[in-house]
Amino acid sequence: MLNYQNKNKTLQSRFTKYVQIDTQSDPLSKTIPSTAKQKDLGKVLVADLLEIGIADAHLDEYGYVYATIPSNTDKKVPVICFCSHMDTSPDCTGKDVKPIIHTNYQGQDLVLPDDHAIVLKMSEHPDLKDQIGNDIITASGTTLLGADNKAGVAEIMEAAAFMVQNPEIKHGTIKILFTPDEEIGRGVDKADLQKLGADFGYTIDGETLGSIEDETFSADGAVLTINGVSAHPGFAKGKMESAIKILSDVIAALPADCLSPESTELKEGFIHPVSISGNVEQAEARFILRAFNDEELQANGELLDATVQNIIEDFPNSTYELKITEQYRNMKKVLDQYPDIVANGIEAIKRAGITPKQQSIRGGTDGSRLSFMGLPCPNIFAGEHAFHGKQEWASVQDMEKAVQTIVNIALVWEEKA
Repeated sequence: MLNYQNKNKTLQSRFTKYVQIDTQSDPLSKTIPSTAKQKDLGKVLVADLLEIGIADAHLDEYGYVYATIPSNTDKKVPVICFCSHMDTSPDCTGKDVKPIIHTNYQGQDLVLPDDHAIVLKMSEHPDLKDQIGNDIITASGTTLLGADNKAGVAEIMEAAAFMVQNPEIKHGTIKILFTPDEEIGRGVDKADLQKLGADFGYTIDGETLGSIEDETFSADGAVLTINGVSAHPGFAKGKMESAIKILSDVIAALPADCLSPESTELKEGFIHPVSISGNVEQAEARFILRAFNDEELQANGELLDATVQNIIEDFPNSTYELKITEQYRNMKKVLDQYPDIVANGIEAIKRAGITPKQQSIRGGTDGSRLSFMGLPCPNIFAGEHAFHGKQEWASVQDMEKAVQTIVNIALVWEEKA
Protein backbone atom coordinates (compact mmCIF):
# COMPACT_ATOMS: atom_id res chain seq x y z
CA MET A 1 0.00 0.00 0.00
CA LEU A 2 1.43 3.37 -1.05
CA ASN A 3 2.07 5.64 1.93
CA TYR A 4 3.33 8.85 0.33
CA GLN A 5 3.25 11.88 2.59
CA ASN A 6 4.48 15.34 1.75
CA LYS A 7 6.86 15.38 4.70
CA ASN A 8 8.42 18.73 5.59
CA LYS A 9 6.45 20.24 2.69
CA THR A 10 9.14 19.13 0.25
CA LEU A 11 6.76 19.17 -2.71
CA GLN A 12 5.83 22.82 -2.43
CA SER A 13 9.46 23.67 -1.62
CA ARG A 14 10.55 22.11 -4.90
CA PHE A 15 7.76 23.82 -6.78
CA THR A 16 8.30 27.31 -5.36
CA LYS A 17 12.04 27.01 -6.04
CA TYR A 18 11.50 26.00 -9.66
CA VAL A 19 8.91 28.67 -10.52
CA GLN A 20 11.31 31.42 -9.45
CA ILE A 21 13.68 30.43 -12.27
CA ASP A 22 12.67 32.28 -15.45
CA THR A 23 12.33 29.75 -18.29
CA GLN A 24 10.10 31.57 -20.78
CA SER A 25 10.55 30.21 -24.31
CA ASP A 26 10.68 32.39 -27.43
CA PRO A 27 8.87 31.40 -30.66
CA LEU A 28 10.96 33.83 -32.73
CA SER A 29 14.30 32.40 -31.64
CA LYS A 30 16.17 30.02 -33.95
CA THR A 31 18.33 28.50 -31.21
CA ILE A 32 17.77 25.19 -29.37
CA PRO A 33 16.61 25.70 -26.71
CA SER A 34 14.97 28.93 -27.79
CA THR A 35 16.22 30.70 -24.66
CA ALA A 36 19.43 29.82 -22.82
CA LYS A 37 17.81 30.54 -19.46
CA GLN A 38 15.83 27.30 -19.71
CA LYS A 39 19.11 25.53 -19.02
CA ASP A 40 19.28 27.36 -15.68
CA LEU A 41 16.40 25.20 -14.44
CA GLY A 42 17.86 22.14 -16.17
CA LYS A 43 21.07 22.51 -14.17
CA VAL A 44 19.14 22.81 -10.91
CA LEU A 45 17.10 19.70 -11.74
CA VAL A 46 20.23 17.69 -12.51
CA ALA A 47 21.75 18.75 -9.19
CA ASP A 48 18.54 17.78 -7.37
CA LEU A 49 18.37 14.41 -9.14
CA LEU A 50 21.98 13.65 -8.23
CA GLU A 51 21.24 14.59 -4.63
CA ILE A 52 18.28 12.21 -4.66
CA GLY A 53 20.69 9.46 -5.73
CA ILE A 54 19.95 9.18 -9.45
CA ALA A 55 23.48 8.83 -10.75
CA ASP A 56 23.04 9.21 -14.51
CA ALA A 57 21.11 12.52 -14.41
CA HIS A 58 22.46 14.97 -16.99
CA LEU A 59 21.62 18.01 -19.10
CA ASP A 60 22.43 17.78 -22.80
CA GLU A 61 23.48 20.55 -25.19
CA TYR A 62 19.89 21.13 -26.31
CA GLY A 63 18.52 21.69 -22.81
CA TYR A 64 16.98 18.25 -22.19
CA VAL A 65 17.34 16.55 -18.80
CA TYR A 66 17.59 12.74 -18.78
CA ALA A 67 17.67 10.45 -15.75
CA THR A 68 17.04 6.79 -14.84
CA ILE A 69 15.69 5.11 -11.74
CA PRO A 70 16.92 1.50 -12.11
CA SER A 71 14.51 -1.41 -11.82
CA ASN A 72 14.31 -3.08 -8.41
CA THR A 73 12.23 -6.09 -9.45
CA ASP A 74 13.03 -9.45 -10.98
CA LYS A 75 10.10 -9.10 -13.36
CA LYS A 76 10.50 -7.96 -16.94
CA VAL A 77 8.58 -4.67 -16.85
CA PRO A 78 8.14 -2.22 -19.74
CA VAL A 79 10.32 0.85 -19.33
CA ILE A 80 8.11 3.79 -18.40
CA CYS A 81 9.00 7.46 -18.90
CA PHE A 82 7.60 10.40 -16.96
CA CYS A 83 7.92 13.69 -18.83
CA SER A 84 7.26 17.37 -18.11
CA HIS A 85 8.42 20.56 -19.77
CA MET A 86 10.56 23.24 -18.16
CA ASP A 87 9.60 26.29 -20.22
CA THR A 88 6.77 28.71 -19.52
CA SER A 89 4.52 30.43 -22.02
CA PRO A 90 5.63 33.45 -24.07
CA ASP A 91 2.14 34.88 -23.51
CA CYS A 92 2.93 36.29 -20.05
CA THR A 93 6.17 37.17 -18.31
CA GLY A 94 7.79 34.57 -16.08
CA LYS A 95 10.53 36.86 -14.74
CA ASP A 96 10.73 37.50 -10.99
CA VAL A 97 7.88 35.17 -10.06
CA LYS A 98 6.90 35.54 -6.41
CA PRO A 99 4.94 32.43 -5.39
CA ILE A 100 2.41 32.87 -2.60
CA ILE A 101 0.84 29.99 -0.64
CA HIS A 102 -2.71 30.75 0.48
CA THR A 103 -3.25 28.18 3.24
CA ASN A 104 -6.62 26.70 4.16
CA TYR A 105 -8.56 28.28 1.32
CA GLN A 106 -12.19 28.94 2.33
CA GLY A 107 -13.73 30.17 -0.91
CA GLN A 108 -12.80 33.83 -0.55
CA ASP A 109 -11.60 36.05 -3.40
CA LEU A 110 -7.81 35.91 -3.64
CA VAL A 111 -6.51 39.44 -4.28
CA LEU A 112 -2.93 39.28 -5.47
CA PRO A 113 -0.75 41.77 -3.60
CA ASP A 114 1.36 43.28 -6.39
CA ASP A 115 -1.65 44.13 -8.56
CA HIS A 116 -4.97 44.37 -6.75
CA ALA A 117 -6.77 44.25 -10.10
CA ILE A 118 -5.76 40.59 -10.40
CA VAL A 119 -8.34 38.69 -8.35
CA LEU A 120 -9.13 34.96 -8.32
CA LYS A 121 -12.86 34.49 -7.86
CA MET A 122 -14.64 31.17 -7.50
CA SER A 123 -17.28 32.42 -9.95
CA GLU A 124 -14.58 32.72 -12.61
CA HIS A 125 -12.56 29.65 -11.58
CA PRO A 126 -15.14 26.90 -10.90
CA ASP A 127 -12.47 24.36 -9.93
CA LEU A 128 -11.83 26.43 -6.80
CA LYS A 129 -15.06 25.08 -5.34
CA ASP A 130 -13.30 21.73 -4.90
CA GLN A 131 -10.38 23.33 -3.04
CA ILE A 132 -12.03 24.29 0.26
CA GLY A 133 -9.52 23.61 3.04
CA ASN A 134 -6.64 23.16 0.60
CA ASP A 135 -3.55 25.29 0.07
CA ILE A 136 -3.59 27.37 -3.12
CA ILE A 137 -0.41 28.69 -4.74
CA THR A 138 -0.50 31.79 -6.93
CA ALA A 139 1.99 34.34 -8.19
CA SER A 140 1.89 37.90 -6.83
CA GLY A 141 -0.06 39.54 -9.66
CA THR A 142 2.61 40.74 -12.09
CA THR A 143 3.66 37.41 -13.65
CA LEU A 144 2.31 33.99 -14.46
CA LEU A 145 3.00 31.34 -11.83
CA GLY A 146 4.64 28.72 -14.02
CA ALA A 147 2.63 25.77 -12.73
CA ASP A 148 2.39 24.92 -16.43
CA ASN A 149 4.50 22.87 -16.26
CA LYS A 150 6.70 23.24 -13.20
CA ALA A 151 3.94 21.57 -11.20
CA GLY A 152 4.59 18.46 -13.29
CA VAL A 153 8.36 18.88 -12.94
CA ALA A 154 8.11 19.14 -9.14
CA GLU A 155 5.74 16.16 -8.96
CA ILE A 156 8.05 13.93 -10.99
CA MET A 157 10.99 15.01 -8.82
CA GLU A 158 9.04 14.30 -5.63
CA ALA A 159 7.89 10.90 -6.93
CA ALA A 160 11.45 10.03 -7.91
CA ALA A 161 12.74 10.91 -4.46
CA PHE A 162 9.99 8.86 -2.83
CA MET A 163 10.71 5.77 -4.93
CA VAL A 164 14.46 5.98 -4.33
CA GLN A 165 13.94 6.45 -0.58
CA ASN A 166 11.46 3.54 -0.39
CA PRO A 167 13.00 0.57 -2.22
CA GLU A 168 10.20 -1.69 -1.00
CA ILE A 169 8.10 -0.07 -3.73
CA LYS A 170 8.71 -2.45 -6.62
CA HIS A 171 8.97 -1.00 -10.09
CA GLY A 172 10.65 -1.54 -13.42
CA THR A 173 13.12 0.86 -14.96
CA ILE A 174 11.81 4.42 -14.79
CA LYS A 175 13.02 7.12 -17.17
CA ILE A 176 12.70 10.84 -16.49
CA LEU A 177 12.64 13.41 -19.28
CA PHE A 178 12.38 17.17 -18.83
CA THR A 179 12.04 19.12 -22.08
CA PRO A 180 12.48 22.73 -23.23
CA ASP A 181 10.31 24.71 -25.64
CA GLU A 182 7.06 22.75 -25.31
CA GLU A 183 5.05 25.96 -25.20
CA ILE A 184 6.26 26.93 -28.69
CA GLY A 185 5.68 23.49 -30.23
CA ARG A 186 9.32 22.36 -30.27
CA GLY A 187 9.42 20.36 -27.05
CA VAL A 188 10.70 17.11 -28.55
CA ASP A 189 12.56 18.43 -31.61
CA LYS A 190 15.86 17.17 -30.22
CA ALA A 191 14.65 14.50 -27.79
CA ASP A 192 16.86 11.41 -28.14
CA LEU A 193 14.40 8.54 -27.79
CA GLN A 194 17.09 5.95 -28.42
CA LYS A 195 19.07 7.27 -25.47
CA LEU A 196 15.88 7.55 -23.41
CA GLY A 197 15.10 3.90 -24.06
CA ALA A 198 11.49 3.92 -22.86
CA ASP A 199 8.60 1.78 -24.11
CA PHE A 200 5.73 3.98 -22.99
CA GLY A 201 5.38 7.34 -21.31
CA TYR A 202 3.16 9.72 -19.41
CA THR A 203 3.36 13.49 -19.59
CA ILE A 204 2.42 15.15 -16.31
CA ASP A 205 0.92 18.33 -17.71
CA GLY A 206 -2.83 18.24 -17.14
CA GLU A 207 -5.25 20.40 -15.24
CA THR A 208 -8.08 19.08 -13.09
CA LEU A 209 -7.57 16.49 -10.36
CA GLY A 210 -8.06 12.97 -11.73
CA SER A 211 -7.89 13.82 -15.41
CA ILE A 212 -6.16 11.55 -17.90
CA GLU A 213 -6.13 12.80 -21.47
CA ASP A 214 -5.72 10.45 -24.39
CA GLU A 215 -6.75 12.89 -27.11
CA THR A 216 -5.39 16.27 -28.17
CA PHE A 217 -5.89 18.75 -30.94
CA SER A 218 -4.15 18.23 -34.22
CA ALA A 219 -2.17 21.39 -34.80
CA ASP A 220 -0.55 23.43 -37.56
CA GLY A 221 1.22 26.76 -37.50
CA ALA A 222 0.80 29.33 -40.25
CA VAL A 223 2.81 32.38 -41.26
CA LEU A 224 1.06 34.88 -43.55
CA THR A 225 3.24 37.50 -45.25
CA ILE A 226 1.62 40.39 -47.12
CA ASN A 227 3.76 42.29 -49.62
CA GLY A 228 2.16 45.68 -50.13
CA VAL A 229 3.18 48.83 -51.98
CA SER A 230 4.81 51.69 -50.10
CA ALA A 231 4.60 55.33 -51.17
CA HIS A 232 5.12 58.73 -49.56
CA PRO A 233 1.91 59.28 -47.56
CA GLY A 234 1.58 62.81 -48.93
CA PHE A 235 1.51 61.53 -52.49
CA ALA A 236 0.06 58.04 -52.00
CA LYS A 237 -3.33 58.35 -53.69
CA GLY A 238 -3.78 55.52 -56.19
CA LYS A 239 -0.34 54.14 -55.36
CA MET A 240 -0.09 52.93 -51.77
CA GLU A 241 -1.37 49.47 -50.82
CA SER A 242 -0.64 49.17 -47.12
CA ALA A 243 0.38 45.69 -46.06
CA ILE A 244 -0.71 46.57 -42.52
CA LYS A 245 -4.25 47.40 -43.65
CA ILE A 246 -4.47 44.37 -45.93
CA LEU A 247 -3.42 42.12 -43.06
CA SER A 248 -5.92 43.83 -40.75
CA ASP A 249 -8.69 43.21 -43.30
CA VAL A 250 -7.76 39.52 -43.47
CA ILE A 251 -7.92 39.09 -39.70
CA ALA A 252 -11.19 41.04 -39.50
CA ALA A 253 -12.70 38.83 -42.23
CA LEU A 254 -12.11 35.58 -40.32
CA PRO A 255 -15.19 34.12 -38.60
CA ALA A 256 -15.87 35.70 -35.21
CA ASP A 257 -18.82 33.61 -34.04
CA CYS A 258 -17.03 30.32 -34.74
CA LEU A 259 -13.51 29.10 -35.48
CA SER A 260 -11.96 31.42 -32.90
CA PRO A 261 -10.76 30.55 -29.38
CA GLU A 262 -13.25 33.04 -27.95
CA SER A 263 -16.22 31.26 -29.52
CA THR A 264 -15.35 27.55 -29.39
CA GLU A 265 -15.35 24.74 -26.84
CA LEU A 266 -15.33 20.95 -26.56
CA LYS A 267 -14.39 19.42 -29.96
CA GLU A 268 -14.55 22.67 -31.96
CA GLY A 269 -11.37 23.86 -33.67
CA PHE A 270 -10.18 27.35 -34.51
CA ILE A 271 -7.95 29.72 -36.52
CA HIS A 272 -6.10 32.01 -34.12
CA PRO A 273 -3.76 34.92 -34.95
CA VAL A 274 -1.12 35.05 -32.22
CA SER A 275 1.18 37.86 -33.40
CA ILE A 276 1.46 40.57 -36.05
CA SER A 277 4.37 42.72 -37.13
CA GLY A 278 5.49 44.81 -40.08
CA ASN A 279 5.14 48.09 -41.93
CA VAL A 280 3.40 49.51 -44.99
CA GLU A 281 5.54 47.55 -47.42
CA GLN A 282 5.46 44.17 -45.69
CA ALA A 283 3.49 42.78 -42.77
CA GLU A 284 3.36 39.35 -41.20
CA ALA A 285 0.91 37.48 -39.01
CA ARG A 286 1.44 34.18 -37.26
CA PHE A 287 -1.50 31.86 -36.68
CA ILE A 288 -2.17 28.60 -34.90
CA LEU A 289 -4.70 26.24 -36.50
CA ARG A 290 -6.41 23.62 -34.33
CA ALA A 291 -8.89 20.77 -34.85
CA PHE A 292 -9.47 17.29 -33.45
CA ASN A 293 -9.29 15.59 -36.84
CA ASP A 294 -6.88 16.14 -39.69
CA GLU A 295 -9.57 16.75 -42.30
CA GLU A 296 -11.03 19.67 -40.33
CA LEU A 297 -7.53 21.00 -39.70
CA GLN A 298 -6.83 21.02 -43.43
CA ALA A 299 -10.13 22.77 -44.05
CA ASN A 300 -9.19 25.48 -41.55
CA GLY A 301 -5.97 26.09 -43.46
CA GLU A 302 -7.86 26.25 -46.74
CA LEU A 303 -10.34 28.73 -45.25
CA LEU A 304 -7.51 30.97 -44.14
CA ASP A 305 -6.00 30.86 -47.62
CA ALA A 306 -9.34 31.58 -49.29
CA THR A 307 -9.92 34.54 -46.98
CA VAL A 308 -6.55 36.02 -47.94
CA GLN A 309 -7.25 35.51 -51.64
CA ASN A 310 -10.62 37.22 -51.35
CA ILE A 311 -9.18 40.26 -49.58
CA ILE A 312 -6.10 40.72 -51.73
CA GLU A 313 -8.16 40.82 -54.94
CA ASP A 314 -8.87 44.45 -54.06
CA PHE A 315 -5.13 45.22 -54.05
CA PRO A 316 -3.87 44.36 -57.55
CA ASN A 317 -0.23 45.29 -56.94
CA SER A 318 0.14 43.35 -53.68
CA THR A 319 1.01 39.70 -53.13
CA TYR A 320 0.99 37.26 -50.26
CA GLU A 321 2.66 34.08 -49.08
CA LEU A 322 0.99 31.64 -46.69
CA LYS A 323 3.20 28.96 -45.22
CA ILE A 324 1.52 26.24 -43.15
CA THR A 325 3.65 23.79 -41.16
CA GLU A 326 2.72 20.77 -39.08
CA GLN A 327 3.13 21.11 -35.31
CA TYR A 328 1.58 17.95 -33.84
CA ARG A 329 -1.25 15.48 -34.40
CA ASN A 330 -4.00 13.97 -32.24
CA MET A 331 -2.29 11.30 -30.15
CA LYS A 332 -5.48 9.23 -29.87
CA LYS A 333 -4.65 7.57 -33.19
CA VAL A 334 -1.60 6.01 -31.55
CA LEU A 335 -2.89 5.47 -28.01
CA ASP A 336 -5.91 3.48 -29.19
CA GLN A 337 -3.41 0.85 -30.36
CA TYR A 338 -2.05 0.46 -26.79
CA PRO A 339 -5.06 0.40 -24.45
CA ASP A 340 -3.05 -0.82 -21.45
CA ILE A 341 -1.26 2.53 -21.18
CA VAL A 342 -4.42 4.49 -20.48
CA ALA A 343 -5.99 1.64 -18.50
CA ASN A 344 -3.01 1.48 -16.14
CA GLY A 345 -3.10 5.25 -15.76
CA ILE A 346 -6.77 5.07 -14.80
CA GLU A 347 -6.04 2.32 -12.26
CA ALA A 348 -3.24 4.42 -10.77
CA ILE A 349 -5.58 7.40 -10.35
CA LYS A 350 -8.19 5.20 -8.66
CA ARG A 351 -5.56 3.91 -6.22
CA ALA A 352 -4.87 7.51 -5.23
CA GLY A 353 -8.47 7.71 -4.08
CA ILE A 354 -9.63 9.83 -7.02
CA THR A 355 -12.37 9.38 -9.58
CA PRO A 356 -10.63 9.26 -12.99
CA LYS A 357 -11.76 11.64 -15.71
CA GLN A 358 -10.80 10.34 -19.16
CA GLN A 359 -11.07 13.25 -21.55
CA SER A 360 -9.73 15.26 -24.47
CA ILE A 361 -7.54 18.31 -24.13
CA ARG A 362 -8.05 21.49 -26.14
CA GLY A 363 -4.34 21.80 -26.63
CA GLY A 364 -1.29 19.63 -27.02
CA THR A 365 1.49 18.21 -24.94
CA ASP A 366 4.91 16.81 -25.67
CA GLY A 367 3.07 13.47 -25.61
CA SER A 368 1.26 14.39 -28.82
CA ARG A 369 4.47 14.28 -30.81
CA LEU A 370 6.18 11.63 -28.68
CA SER A 371 3.31 9.27 -29.47
CA PHE A 372 3.96 9.60 -33.20
CA MET A 373 7.72 9.30 -32.63
CA GLY A 374 7.28 5.83 -31.12
CA LEU A 375 6.67 6.65 -27.45
CA PRO A 376 2.90 6.38 -26.80
CA CYS A 377 2.25 8.96 -24.13
CA PRO A 378 -1.08 10.09 -22.59
CA ASN A 379 -1.31 13.09 -20.28
CA ILE A 380 -1.90 12.96 -16.50
CA PHE A 381 -3.19 15.81 -14.32
CA ALA A 382 -0.66 18.06 -12.60
CA GLY A 383 -3.10 20.36 -10.80
CA GLU A 384 -2.25 23.48 -12.83
CA HIS A 385 -5.06 25.94 -13.57
CA ALA A 386 -5.62 29.20 -15.50
CA PHE A 387 -2.25 28.79 -17.14
CA HIS A 388 -0.55 31.36 -19.41
CA GLY A 389 -1.81 34.29 -17.34
CA LYS A 390 -1.43 36.19 -14.08
CA GLN A 391 -4.34 34.33 -12.46
CA GLU A 392 -2.59 30.96 -12.78
CA TRP A 393 -2.88 28.80 -9.67
CA ALA A 394 -2.19 25.32 -8.33
CA SER A 395 -3.37 23.26 -5.37
CA VAL A 396 -0.78 21.67 -3.09
CA GLN A 397 -3.16 18.81 -2.26
CA ASP A 398 -3.89 18.12 -5.93
CA MET A 399 -0.15 18.11 -6.60
CA GLU A 400 0.28 15.54 -3.81
CA LYS A 401 -2.30 13.34 -5.53
CA ALA A 402 -0.36 13.67 -8.77
CA VAL A 403 2.77 12.40 -6.98
CA GLN A 404 0.79 9.44 -5.68
CA THR A 405 -0.53 8.75 -9.17
CA ILE A 406 2.98 8.76 -10.67
CA VAL A 407 4.21 6.25 -8.11
CA ASN A 408 1.05 4.18 -8.56
CA ILE A 409 1.66 4.00 -12.31
CA ALA A 410 5.06 2.46 -11.64
CA LEU A 411 3.49 0.01 -9.17
CA VAL A 412 0.67 -1.02 -11.52
CA TRP A 413 3.02 -1.77 -14.41
CA GLU A 414 5.24 -3.88 -12.15
CA GLU A 415 2.30 -5.80 -10.71
CA LYS A 416 0.86 -6.59 -14.15
CA ALA A 417 4.18 -7.59 -15.70
